[in-house]
Amino acid sequence: MISFDEIGDMLEEIACSLPPEFYKDLNGGVNLLPDIKMHPESVRPGDLFIMGQYHYEPRGLGRYITIFYGSFIQVFGHYGPRKQKEELRKILVHEFTHHLESLGGERHLEYRDEIEMEKYKRRRGRKD
Repeated sequence: MISFDEIGDMLEEIACSLPPEFYKDLNGGVNLLPDIKMHPESVRPGDLFIMGQYHYEPRGLGRYITIFYGSFIQVFGHYGPRKQKEELRKILVHEFTHHLESLGGERHLEYRDEIEMEKYKRRRGRKD
């Protein structure tokens, strides 16, 4: 299994490869936490993990991205390093998209995420 430090190095490499414009007003940067984070709308235990989150706290910590190592390992731990890096890049770019849309007053990805959640619930037999 890939270690927390190895994922951290991989994440740093990916983050450094992104355009500097992505970091505008991201005062809290990109953070890797060891946690496993479950989505609150998960239908079954262990069914829906949160890989990353974009945070905007105007009166608190500001803007930052969190990636959850424990969740990542639960879902992608069996992949080889190349595929893990690819998935980690997708997660980080997804969170940066939330950040950039937030700066522009847009919510397109947020709406798409909501649509995907509704599809997930229908597949899992939950109708709320």
